[in-house]
Amino acid sequence: MSWAESAVPQTPPPPGSAHRPGWPQRWRQRWLQRLPARPVQRLQHRNLYVLPTRPGWMLLGTLLLLLVGAINFQLNLGYALTFLVAGSAAAGVWAAHSNLRGMQLSLAGTPTLWAGRPASLPVQLHAGARARLAIELAVVGAHPPVLLDLPAQTVTTAAVPWTPSRRGRLPAPPLSIATRYPLGLCRVWSWWRPQAEWLVYPAPEPDAPPLPWITPAHPTAGVAPWTAPATDEPPDQPRPWQPGDSPRRVLWKKAAHQADDDPRHWWVRGHASGNAAAALWLDERDCALTDPEAVRARLCAWVLRADAQGLRYGLRVGGAIVPPDHGPAQRLRCLEVLACH
Repeated sequence: MSWAESAVPQTPPPPGSAHRPGWPQRWRQRWLQRLPARPVQRLQHRNLYVLPTRPGWMLLGTLLLLLVGAINFQLNLGYALTFLVAGSAAAGVWAAHSNLRGMQLSLAGTPTLWAGRPASLPVQLHAGARARLAIELAVVGAHPPVLLDLPAQTVTTAAVPWTPSRRGRLPAPPLSIATRYPLGLCRVWSWWRPQAEWLVYPAPEPDAPPLPWITPAHPTAGVAPWTAPATDEPPDQPRPWQPGDSPRRVLWKKAAHQADDDPRHWWVRGHASGNAAAALWLDERDCALTDPEAVRARLCAWVLRADAQGLRYGLRVGGAIVPPDHGPAQRLRCLEVLACH
């Protein structure tokens, strides 16, 4: 079982989404719930829909007025003009439907997602035998869409903007593909609910405080604290400060005369102690915060900072314990726990 599979219930939706949605939103949600989730969506007659646009409704009203006038005054040229324009509009509707029919959509990969931060969803579009012009692709309910022109016999990857609302395991958002080409009198569209689930990490705190002091490894089952490597350095020889050095070894008198408080400019007495090679524990109790989401944002920033510095660190949050380690696998493991606990 992975760290995410043993997660506690996810975070609640943001306060602004607690109100009751209007009837268009409720209708859209019910429609999307009825759609089956598919890994690949092929656009055909059964899943393409046509609705007139505002210019289309205006043209329809104009044609009705022309038809009434031609009937009232028995104008043969009026009949010819009315049916000529109506035939052109019908041909435009057929061309718009053919512009989407036969296309195929699929997801191109797994993006890295952070809660509340804009992201891009990689969507592959297979054009097929004909060129596709003026294609609109977007997450359902999001604006503006991505506009694309696809040459024939090509596969194009589009980056669709999306902002995850919360952390945790979230299903891929439903996507909308549409076109108004060539006349703009109608909108041919279809919805696709991808069969995919993505992990959304908590967004790191922008101005997180410095990392806590490195302490000896906590007595966790199967995890033993590291010991300092052997060195020939004299025990009282001053040396630059290193992450994990005990504050008792810092030459505070010398540090007081420095212009800044950067620990990297400090000097310590003697060789590295056992704490210098011990693990850095990132504990939710060290965050001094009460909001659970703020705690996870700070821990996420600490995880990224500890990984960038190449430290060996562990994590304690929400009843889960990640043993100390380092490297990309440790970073992903800690971020997964922060996303799901």
